[in-house]
Amino acid sequence: MKNPEEIFELLKSKFAEDVLELKPAQPLDAMIVVNPLKIKEISNYLCSEESLSFDTLMCLSGVDDANGEKVKDGNGIETINGGTLSIYYHLDSIKLRHKITIKISVPRDNPETYSVESIWKCADWHEREAYDLFGIKFLDHPDLRRILLPDDWDGFPLRKDYQVPEFYLGMKVPY
Repeated sequence: MKNPEEIFELLKSKFAEDVLELKPAQPLDAMIVVNPLKIKEISNYLCSEESLSFDTLMCLSGVDDANGEKVKDGNGIETINGGTLSIYYHLDSIKLRHKITIKISVPRDNPETYSVESIWKCADWHEREAYDLFGIKFLDHPDLRRILLPDDWDGFPLRKDYQVPEFYLGMKVPY
């Protein structure tokens, strides 16, 4: 069983500048922030390295950090300039009885990172949900399409600048 500091040091020794920081457990579990374009390599290491053996992706969650400036376009639709969308990977090692959270952040205007579905199969639905609700694109995902909303839905409902449409296919949208 390794503590978060030991996991961070192992990652830092292997991936150097792609492991950005360790946020201690205040008030929740410790979190390691990594380069979003290296998430697949880092995840593969976390899973396959015997001393870590993170065999379970418990949850993958998208979050709209929305720290950008709000602006209105010519139609009066408000959007957020700049800022980031974050993805949290909650990992667990059943074998070694330790856990860690990995965080990446991608720009709102081009939210792309690599899929970890080939490492943890359950990431398939989690990544599709983050794509559907936040618009985060997971490169190399085998079936990246909406999972909760219709294919022709416009926008990403969990973004903080999302505006619920009044109508969808001629039907009033309740809200």
